[in-house]
Amino acid sequence: MTEQNLKKNEIVENLKSAIRRDIVIGSRRFSNYWWASVLSLGGLGFLLTGISSYLQLNLLPFINYQDIQLFPQGLVMSFYGILASILSLYLWACIGWSIGGGFNEFNKKEGFVRIFRWGFPGKNRRIELVYSLNEIDCIRVDLQEGLNPRRSIYLRLKGKRDILLTRIGQPLTLEEIEKEAADLARFLQVGLEGIA
Repeated sequence: MTEQNLKKNEIVENLKSAIRRDIVIGSRRFSNYWWASVLSLGGLGFLLTGISSYLQLNLLPFINYQDIQLFPQGLVMSFYGILASILSLYLWACIGWSIGGGFNEFNKKEGFVRIFRWGFPGKNRRIELVYSLNEIDCIRVDLQEGLNPRRSIYLRLKGKRDILLTRIGQPLTLEEIEKEAADLARFLQVGLEGIA
């Protein structure tokens, strides 16, 4: 390699080490796909069973309409089917809109932090917070054990509130949260709070 190519590679490596971008999945995680699929199939099954009892017709091959009376079983199954279908439509819409998805960008080259998330459609669909690196006080880790454990990483700003950086949903393991927080604090060259 020539000296010029070595300098170009060194510049590219320096740029990569000056910018960190963490992707946040949001609502497009596996558990939401699973529950949306289960609710869609279950809701459709319950709804078709209720309609079968009303029409006196076997719409599903594994259910005999004569075993289900319209009142109360058919009505209740229709109600559950409609409810499950509405809930599954909501989950599929959240997945399609990528609610909560986005990224955390830490740019040491230009001196800013950008927290970006997608919200529900409307005038506030794009949620974007931009702060100077000079405003960062520390990285704070919140660990709460028990029935509903919470393990979160926050960006603490000087004189302002804490901003959640980790995803919502399945909590990270203790080892993962400590490593991620320590790496981020080292990258930003700020203190780490909340880990003994």
